[in-house]
Amino acid sequence: MTRQTLQAVIPDELAGKRLDQALAALFEDYSRSRLQKWVKSGNVTVNGASMAARGKVAAGDHIALQVEEVPVIEDAPEKLDLDILYEDDDLIVINKPPGLVVHPAAGNPAGTLLNGLLHHDPSLETLPRAGIVHRLDKDTSGLLVIARSQRAHKLLVDMLQKRDIHREYRAIVTGRMVAGGTVDEPIGRHPTQRTKMAVVYNESAKPAMTDYRVLERFRAHCLLQVKLHSGRTHQIRVHMAHIRHPVAGDPLYGGRLQIPAGCSEPLKEALRNFRRQALHAFRLGFEHPVTGTRVEWEAPMPDDMERLLAILRQDAKDA
Repeated sequence: MTRQTLQAVIPDELAGKRLDQALAALFEDYSRSRLQKWVKSGNVTVNGASMAARGKVAAGDHIALQVEEVPVIEDAPEKLDLDILYEDDDLIVINKPPGLVVHPAAGNPAGTLLNGLLHHDPSLETLPRAGIVHRLDKDTSGLLVIARSQRAHKLLVDMLQKRDIHREYRAIVTGRMVAGGTVDEPIGRHPTQRTKMAVVYNESAKPAMTDYRVLERFRAHCLLQVKLHSGRTHQIRVHMAHIRHPVAGDPLYGGRLQIPAGCSEPLKEALRNFRRQALHAFRLGFEHPVTGTRVEWEAPMPDDMERLLAILRQDAKDA
């Protein structure tokens, strides 16, 4: 555990504010909930004395905040071969391979991205979820950003909530689409299958919007560019299945395997052997939470998707 004491003086514009409100304005690197915990634990003094979070501060009050960076992660570090595209003092950008679980859970207690990150940077144990601010499904590949500092974590979470992070995917879907479009339908827990999400119109539903554009058409499949305007669980997979163009290979939402009539033997074999959703987080962009500069990354599609696309292209050429 590391400790440091930060100090500040209440400016005129914060006079009369509650202590917790003033702290949130003065110490922007930390979440309001963490600051409130430090107030309750006596880590905050005003003019040398404790004050309740709802107490009012005055101009010129001297604030002392004792920051304690304590481990909040109990999972074990593990050496994993992480594909790190970028890192600085505040961020790590990872290209996640298909098959890698992001967070430990009952069925995957170890060998996850989180375990690998703790080995790569042990200081991440002081951040919620080791700095992971968004996730990809186990069998979805592509770009993830991880925060390395308290300030970056707070700002990235805020940016995700405000939809200020650009996320673009590549997806191979079943069926031939005439054109792109937008799916603007709420997503919630499936009413009868608890492991699935679905387009629903009840109290569990949350707004969800997905844009898609056709990049290539094949005999009975399309390659799509997909952009998220929200971040619901399984959003792309649910929305594509809802419009009857499920992601190819999707074991949860794809339904029964459909072999196109008259397709080549290599394509039949490729479709039968593609056992995950053909979905890849291709592009990630946002304003750097500390420097303010625009940053963006692209990750090429993994080998299995590239092989499937090559076979789809050849089949379409031979049709």
